[in-house]
This record gives sequence, C-alpha cells and structure tokens, in this order.
Amino acid sequence: MKKTVRTVVAAGVVFAGSMIMTDSIHAEKLQDVRDERSEVQANLSDAEAEIADVMAELDELNEKVESFTEALEKNKQKMEDTKEQITETEKEVAEIEDEVTTLENKIEERKEILKERLVSLQKKGGNISYLEVIFGSKSFGDMISRVSAVSKIAESDEKLMKKQEEDKVELQEKKDAKQEKLSGLKDMKVELEGMKDTITAQKEQVEEDKQELKEKEQNLKEMKSELEDEDSSLAAIEEELQQRNDNSGSSNSSNASSSSSGDGDVKQLSSTANTGSGNFGSAINAGYTQLGTPYVTAGKGPGGFDCSGFVSWAFGQAGVSIPSSTAALQSVGSKVSYSNAQPGDLVFFDTYKTNGHVGIYLGNGKFLGAQSSTGVAVADMNSTYWTKNFSGHVRRIQ
Repeated sequence: MKKTVRTVVAAGVVFAGSMIMTDSIHAEKLQDVRDERSEVQANLSDAEAEIADVMAELDELNEKVESFTEALEKNKQKMEDTKEQITETEKEVAEIEDEVTTLENKIEERKEILKERLVSLQKKGGNISYLEVIFGSKSFGDMISRVSAVSKIAESDEKLMKKQEEDKVELQEKKDAKQEKLSGLKDMKVELEGMKDTITAQKEQVEEDKQELKEKEQNLKEMKSELEDEDSSLAAIEEELQQRNDNSGSSNSSNASSSSSGDGDVKQLSSTANTGSGNFGSAINAGYTQLGTPYVTAGKGPGGFDCSGFVSWAFGQAGVSIPSSTAALQSVGSKVSYSNAQPGDLVFFDTYKTNGHVGIYLGNGKFLGAQSSTGVAVADMNSTYWTKNFSGHVRRIQ
C-alpha cells in the first residue's frame, strides 16, 4: 500500500513538473495551431476564389454553347430552305428544258414544211411557179388576190420562223439563268455544310472545355471541403489549447501543492488507483508514469502514443489485454451510463468521427488519455471542447 502511494506521489511530482515546463510549450503549440489554421483559411479563401472564377468561366462557356446551338439551328433551317430551292429550281430547269425541246420540235416541223414547199417550188421551176400562180389568174381582181395570198404566205412563214427563233433564244436565256441559280444554290449548300462542320467542331471543343472546368470545379470543391474539415479540426485543437492555457495557472498551483505536501489531489489519485473499476488501479498508475509522453499517430509504445494505443498499453501493464484501436475498443466490455461511471472505465468522444477518441476515466469529470495537442495528460470532461464531443458513451472492462 505504501509502495503504491509513493508511486502515485512520484507520478504527481512528474506531472506537476511536466505541467510547469509545458506551459510555454502549450503556448507555442497554440501559436503553431493558429498559424497553421491561418494558412488553411488562406488556402480556403484561394480555393473559394478559384471556384468563383471557374463558375464564371462555365457561365461564359454555357453562353458560347448556347450561341453555337442557335447557329447550328439557323444553319439547319437555311440548309433545308436551300435544299427546297434547289429542288424547285431543278424542277423549273427541267420544265424549261421540256419547253425548249417542244419548241425545237416545232421549229424542226416548220422547217420540214418549208422544205417541202421549196421542193415543190423547185419541181415547178422555182419562183416561176409563184408567177404562174399570179399570171394564171382569170381577171385583174383575181391576180391581186393571188398576189396578196402569196405575199401573206411568205410573210407568215417568215414571221413564224422568226418568232420560233426568238422563243428559242428566250427559253435558252431562262434555262441559263436557272442553271446559274441552281449552281449558286449548290455552292451555298456546300458552304452551309462546311459552316455546320466548323460550328459543330467549335461546340464540341467548348463542351470539352466545360467538362475540364467541371472536373476542376469538383476538385476545388473537394479541396475546399478538406480544408474546411482541417480548419474545423484545428479550431477544436485551438479551443482545447486555449482552455488549457486558461487553466494552466490553477493547475500548476494545485500540482505544486500536491508534490510538496503529499496530500490533496495525490491522495485522491491514490484512492482512485485502488478503487477503480475491477482491479484496474494499476492501469491508471501505469498511465500516470507516461504523463507528457508525446502524441504519435498509431503509437503503441512508451515512446509515443495515440489515444487507443495508450489505453491498450496502460491496461496491458495491469495484465489485461484489450484492442489498440478505437473501432475495436468501442465494443469491448459492457456499456454503462455516465452517471454510473467509475475510475478505470473507458470514455469515448466524437472528435473527427463517432468514438474517434478514447481515454481512461479517473472520476470527478476527469480522464487520462493521449491527446493530439498535449500528449499524455489529464483532461477535464467539463471543458467546452470535451463536453461538446462527449455523447455519453462509457464502457467497463470486465
């Protein structure tokens, strides 16, 4: 019993000394946390600015995509109109070609008639036949009539031939004009197809740029989320360190008194060590010997601990084997209410995740654990930080 008390007293002296020496360390750590948090917040601000820039670029690209879509729609409508005009013009050209063919046939027919007349005249002596017709008249009036008839026939033939040739020329001009229009429409169609390909290629490029910007935006948002989580974690650490600095004066005075007089808190610690849950007072005593040991991620040994590694090591010194991860520790033993908690029970806190932190309950709202900001130390569960993260999860090792 006396040996146990001396061990606890020694632990109290070590604890008091470590608290006195770590005041400045805590202050330095607090400043480091504040500096790191300031840097995180600056990065967070930069990320938010970049996200805003990316969103502005996306708005511009969306406008471009919309304009390209409208241009393609207009191009499509123009293409349809052009195709209709080409079809209509080709139909008109075909109709003119039919008219030209019909007129040419008529001209050929008229030529055949004239040819037959010439042949007939040649057989009767050429122009003499006309004289015979005229001089074969029985009276002067008959001769006048015959002369008039011959003149009218000749004049009619001449006019008909002239009109047919004029019609042929006119139709050919119409045909040439339609062919020229048709050629222009076909050229326009080719140009519209080229424009469509160009606009489509530009739209596809903008869509690719949009996709890259969306990926960049997503990455920035993920980065922002990580920075916000980091800032939140640093804020919690900063709050814890600030709380410790605020309480450092009273803690040093209390611990110094304990080390010089051998009573007070040390007596209380002695009582705790021997009246804990089960026979785990030795686990608590072993834990006190590590006060001030730095926090090390995944640390399991005396040179450095994380929270679950420390708890597992301390109970191991008492001959009790328990897991060294919070995920496994949250299911060991039996769950008890905080109102019934006893020294030696495990208390869990919802820090970066549910049951993310664990320590050994000492009684009177205190627990012993490896904190990331202080290393192995006694913490007050009534402080703002720990109260906020304690949901009442307590387990008793049996």
